[in-house]
Amino acid sequence: MPVVSFGVLGPLEAANEHGPVNLKGLRHRAVLARLLIAKGRVVPVTRLIDDLWDEAPEGALGTVQTFVGALRKALEPDRPPRTPARLLVTTPPGYALRAEDVDAWRFEAAVADSATLLAAGKAGETRALLDEALALWRGPAYAEFAEHDWAHGEAARLTELRLLAIGRRAEAALAMGLVAESVPDLQAQVESHPLREDGWRLLALAFYKTGRQGDALATLRRARDVLRTELGVDPGPSLRQLESDILAQAPHLSAPPPPKLASHARPFVGRVRELAELTDASTAAVATGRPRLALVSGAAGAGKTALARTLTGHLETGGWTIAWGASPELPGAPVAWPWTSSLPDPGGDPAAARFHRQRAIGSYLASKRGPVVVVFDDLHWADEETLALLTALATDPGAGAVLIVGTYRSTEISAGLTEALGRAARTEPARIYLGGLTEPQVHELVGAITDRELDSRRIHARSGGNPFFVRELIRLWETEGDVAHAVPAGVRDVIRQRLAKLSETTRTHLRQAAVLGQDVDLDILIPLAGNENDVLDSVEAALLTGFLVEQDSERLRFAHALVRDTLYEDITHARRARWHATAAELIEAARPDDVEQIAHHLVRAGSRATASRTAHYARAAAERAERRFASHEAARLWRETVAALDRSDDVDARTRLEAVMGLVRALAVTGDLRQARRHRAEAVAAAEAIGDPLLTAGVLGSFDVPAIWPVNDDEALSAVLVAAAERTLITLPADRETERARLLITIAMERRADAGPRGSEAAHEAEKLARDLDDPLLLAYALNGRFMQTFHRAGLAPRRARIGEELLALSTRHGLVTFEVLARLILIQARSALADFEAADRHAAAADLLAERHELPVVGVFTDWYAALRLAVVGRLAEARTAYRAAASRLSGTGMSGLEDGILPLALRSLDPADALPGPDYPHDLLFEVRTCLNAVAARKNHDRPTMERLYVQLLPASGELAGAGSGLLTLGPAAQYLGDLATALGRRDEATDHYRRAQAIADKAGAPHWAAAAREALGF
Repeated sequence: MPVVSFGVLGPLEAANEHGPVNLKGLRHRAVLARLLIAKGRVVPVTRLIDDLWDEAPEGALGTVQTFVGALRKALEPDRPPRTPARLLVTTPPGYALRAEDVDAWRFEAAVADSATLLAAGKAGETRALLDEALALWRGPAYAEFAEHDWAHGEAARLTELRLLAIGRRAEAALAMGLVAESVPDLQAQVESHPLREDGWRLLALAFYKTGRQGDALATLRRARDVLRTELGVDPGPSLRQLESDILAQAPHLSAPPPPKLASHARPFVGRVRELAELTDASTAAVATGRPRLALVSGAAGAGKTALARTLTGHLETGGWTIAWGASPELPGAPVAWPWTSSLPDPGGDPAAARFHRQRAIGSYLASKRGPVVVVFDDLHWADEETLALLTALATDPGAGAVLIVGTYRSTEISAGLTEALGRAARTEPARIYLGGLTEPQVHELVGAITDRELDSRRIHARSGGNPFFVRELIRLWETEGDVAHAVPAGVRDVIRQRLAKLSETTRTHLRQAAVLGQDVDLDILIPLAGNENDVLDSVEAALLTGFLVEQDSERLRFAHALVRDTLYEDITHARRARWHATAAELIEAARPDDVEQIAHHLVRAGSRATASRTAHYARAAAERAERRFASHEAARLWRETVAALDRSDDVDARTRLEAVMGLVRALAVTGDLRQARRHRAEAVAAAEAIGDPLLTAGVLGSFDVPAIWPVNDDEALSAVLVAAAERTLITLPADRETERARLLITIAMERRADAGPRGSEAAHEAEKLARDLDDPLLLAYALNGRFMQTFHRAGLAPRRARIGEELLALSTRHGLVTFEVLARLILIQARSALADFEAADRHAAAADLLAERHELPVVGVFTDWYAALRLAVVGRLAEARTAYRAAASRLSGTGMSGLEDGILPLALRSLDPADALPGPDYPHDLLFEVRTCLNAVAARKNHDRPTMERLYVQLLPASGELAGAGSGLLTLGPAAQYLGDLATALGRRDEATDHYRRAQAIADKAGAPHWAAAAREALGF
């Protein structure tokens, strides 16, 4: 595949082997830029919409899809429609760009390599590499988008990297003795970035090395003036030291400067705003020459220490002195241990009075050359002496330019820390609270930790964005797979340790809250626990310790799903069941319409709830799930309904049959066809045994699940169902028209592609009844039945297209999602047969979108086969062969034996039909035309004139179609080509010429040059 190169070091551009790529409009380019910034990671569609518009317009999702479609055509112009994109790919919940050649990535790699080369003394190679890298810049990074929030950070990072490269190139030039050549570049750098001290340092050094000592000193004086005027600060230690060395004509200035080594710190994700606030505090400390206090708080694992380490790493490169101390968790450490461990003893007795220690530490910090940052980690464990010293230092003007960073858990504030924070308030400290990372930040962290494809949305949801929880979940899922409610051992231990600090009463109330779920209603929790004041006290403690967060005055939520799951796991099964049963009663009394929650608790209560009550609410919840098209949820609830009914002593047979058929529908829609057929057969047999025609009609007619393939997966079961439906029609009361229509549809569906008249008769009668009853769902099902009876001859794709269009309009108008999917699949087939691939592609994309939104896995089976067909159409036969094998592997195990049996060999044969062997008279279905064409090839080889005459007549109605493409799976090309071959063999030259001309026109319409060439060859061109 030709590589597309992308340029972002300037205005966005792309190029392929043909030259520049037309990237369309500004928002098209914005989508591409946003995906490039993600560096191959998935950008959710919702994030793209938020980034593209301040207020998303109606239909924003469709607009983004249009942008993506246009970009795909521009970036991969030779990719046939409906074949999988290789560059701009769809990866739920959004898109990713699988770019390989981006100028910014090459630039970044070159800068990283330059540090290694310079450290190894290879100044010449360093300079050559950086010259080449800097030549990639054509203007500001992401020039059109640099001011947008989503691009600003990356653009600024690349700009900083460019300045680093310029400085490093100058260092390399100085090391090579190319001092004079470096001066112009360095002068340009300090003019454009006068606040960067390193540029002034290198320029002054370059002047000195060329014998221009006066210019060197003037440069340093000018740097001092700029810094004082613009920032109100004196030059840092590196500039002051250089000035002293120049005045002393220090010998080492003639030696090559020591190179700076590249940093290999762990990637730091998110916290950009928080890091900026801390950097502002450091700037204020330098500007005022006085201590500045910054307090960083958050829950355990929020990343407080990581933020402080990132800050100190940045400040250290600017000449700051770093001191670090952490309060120990366990008792027994010496008084003021963080201070005495992080700062050298300035002298005196360490056991001296507090006043003398404070003065000694303040004096020591003031004596340091340059600013100092002192980090005191874990202040929630600090002793009284440490806290007193902290607040005293923050108010000591004699300490000089000192940034004091204190970190503590907001959920574990001791009485001493509370008092210290109060004392510190008068210094107006910078207060920074670390909440959870956002979903995109969690996605970035996942990508930084592991190469595996993990569901970052679920990780974010379960962790609440807590970085420690995120890391532990990644480790768990890497070793044990995606375990739905598993809690990593490390996380569980941390949570249990924190819970142990709460009272037993509070822990009990939190466990009861965990039984209620992730969201907690106080109106349910209080009666479940029994004492309102005690519960409110426990809630307050849980809020203060960060286990719960308030949603409003009546509703709470666990801060992390992992907290809730840990609490829930620690409850004994017996107690769980009792609490669930009580919760169900309380919710039923307070919110009787909340059937989903009631059903959830009754199912979890097990034998503590009556089976009939559990079945009642599980059924109500299942029916609601069906109406929302939440088919997987519906299947789970129908199973629970059936299981509860089976435990009941007085279950009504009708009620159980209705539940079983609900399960059958849900199983069929979610793709578990084998189980659906088994349960359906059992239900029909049980219904007939009762002897009630209305009940039997209800069971037979409740299976309103769309079907697309005109070959039964289980002929024996279909015969049983048809016979039962015919018997029931005889005894059904005459006024039950809806039931009659459903029985007729059952006959039409189960006698699909009926060679006799009964299937078609039943389909037309059912359609008439449905139209008279004005029932949209019934009519949709009836149209499906009529579709199943449009295979009695070749060439019926136009008729099926009309059915598909009506069904599409009906289903979209009335929100019938599964029938909309069916309509899209019918139209993929019919439009493919008619070589209208633009329309077929559109319907395939819409079907995939619906399948993704409603979790309908069977749809992807058909669209995968269609993608392989599209490769075959454009003549990419090797790729098509691979795609067919992949599609067949996905078909395996679906239970669609009527489709699966023999389809892969036939698909592979369609790519090379020259050696076809004669076959039997095949049934009239979606593959009738392709099999007829293969028989025609064999008949011509065998000079079997009677067979050729018969096949010509059979295939003639399909002369305007692509043979087999009506299946949406495979094709042999224009049926007219095979008709022309038959006519030639039969001596009908004029007819053959007409057919070949038609074949060429169809091939051109389909965009199939190899078929068009075959038609021209047959015409003698």
